[in-house]
Amino acid sequence: MERYLIRKEYGQVHLGVPLRGARLLTHPLFNKGTAFSRTERAEYALEGLLPDAVCTMAQQARRAYANIVRKDDPLERYIGLAALQDRNEHLFHRVLADHLDELLPIVYAPTVGRACQEFSRIFRRARGLWITPAHQGRIAAVLANAPQPDVRLVVVTDNERVLGLGDQGAGGMALPVGKAALYAAAAGIHPSHILPISLDVGTDNTTLLDDELYLGWRWPRLRGPEYDGLVEEFVHALHRRFPRALLQWEDLKPASAIRFLDRYQRLVPSFNDDVQGTGALVLSALTTAARITGRPVTAQRVVIAGAGAAGLGIARTLRENLVQAGKSHDEIASAVAVVDHRGLLVEGAYGLGAHKRDVAWPAALADHHGLPETARAVSDVVRQLRPTVLVGTTGRGGLFTREIVRAVGSSVERPIVLLLSVPEPRAEARPEDVLAWSDGRALIATGGAARTLEHDGVTTVASQASTVLVFPGLALGALVSKAYEVTAGMFRAAAARLSDEVTPSERAEGRLLPALSRLREITPLVAEAVVRAARQSGVGLPLEDSAIARAVAEARWEPSYPVFDPLPEAPDPPALATPVIAGEDRR
Repeated sequence: MERYLIRKEYGQVHLGVPLRGARLLTHPLFNKGTAFSRTERAEYALEGLLPDAVCTMAQQARRAYANIVRKDDPLERYIGLAALQDRNEHLFHRVLADHLDELLPIVYAPTVGRACQEFSRIFRRARGLWITPAHQGRIAAVLANAPQPDVRLVVVTDNERVLGLGDQGAGGMALPVGKAALYAAAAGIHPSHILPISLDVGTDNTTLLDDELYLGWRWPRLRGPEYDGLVEEFVHALHRRFPRALLQWEDLKPASAIRFLDRYQRLVPSFNDDVQGTGALVLSALTTAARITGRPVTAQRVVIAGAGAAGLGIARTLRENLVQAGKSHDEIASAVAVVDHRGLLVEGAYGLGAHKRDVAWPAALADHHGLPETARAVSDVVRQLRPTVLVGTTGRGGLFTREIVRAVGSSVERPIVLLLSVPEPRAEARPEDVLAWSDGRALIATGGAARTLEHDGVTTVASQASTVLVFPGLALGALVSKAYEVTAGMFRAAAARLSDEVTPSERAEGRLLPALSRLREITPLVAEAVVRAARQSGVGLPLEDSAIARAVAEARWEPSYPVFDPLPEAPDPPALATPVIAGEDRR
């Protein structure tokens, strides 16, 4: 793909264009389709290559949207949107931005999960970069092939923990591609600055390996020192090639997610949305709950079911918040309990991985609460601790029973139950059941779509808990502040501002998080809070408060066609010899 130059002048995006004619129409970042003016058609050798009418982007967007929504199957809508993006990048982002609330479940969860599973069968065109073990020793050269000359944000996955679906091999690339679209739509980060990357290190999914259409590196998943060595080379090569880039880790297995986050976050400004984004989301929900109930976050007793990246991220975030509040070591330890498939995380327990140790309870604390080694399941922990907050991240549908929910509500007027597992059949309970089992008292959020619930004639809303409320604003703020490290304080600031955006009327409905329909409105406000936090922690630019909103606004891109600046035309590829067909009369 040809190189190009992009700049901003008087608020208008300018794009240097090195293409003419049909080649221009096939480049998604340059193509305007029927919106090319008559002057542009003459200047760029497009006359005769398009229908006569000159359309506005608004007209094109109405036509494209109508073509998408006439498809009934969400996966077909996903394919239609991907095809639009492959044809016309600006129009794709205009349609997505104009209908973000409706199309978010298509370009991201839950439909993107199906796209990951069907990736090799619905594949049309490659996006981003693919790095495999075959590239070891020359990853820097592979990164140099990126079409974007100025990458500011990288979303990278190794495809091992895709949503609740597990190892999807090469199909996991649909997640970084979807995240890239949301960064552009919600945060206004220009798509030319975003690079999705798949570390395709193989797969242990035998269904994929046995499929003749599978497109990934067809070997068992690379592990151990060889895997760590590939990641090490990748991170250092990325930092050299794109020194201003922010790195977001996506869908790694928990041990890798925690290890790489801790190892590289001071080498490259980086974060893990599954870990820190989910933690900030829960902290924000609990902050809103404090405004509804009057019970501060630091006074909550939390049981987290699930010790994957999300569960560990929530525990780490809540513990860090308690540290900031000046709580003692014992208070911090007893306030947050994490339970995995083996039971309560306790120091010295069998199978306790290194990535879980910093959130594990001392054995003496477990004994003090009447939780011997033989009785540490979720039901045991909830019965003994009587928590005020119950969080589900296990992906085990139906795990939270009536007895468990009633135990959570036995010691507090408004229990908080967060059902974060997706897709919805994997949620630990149905929001309707949680509300009924708590006699209508529970404050609920769900990883699935927000829903209106009713109990005894009283209506409440279970908020949608999606990290899309966090990560676009976090990244935009980090980029605007030129932060050289993404700190825990930046995530706490994002959580606080997100909670501030839950209106009094929304809180009256029991909402713990703002509606996703307000995402484009909320994201720049979260970014402003992140910029201030970066300044206060000394990792970002020392911008004055009065300048922060303007800096965030100026950094945002609104999907519209750029002004074209002609560049010398790139050379055509060598012409192919005309094939001779057997028996053809060449006279």
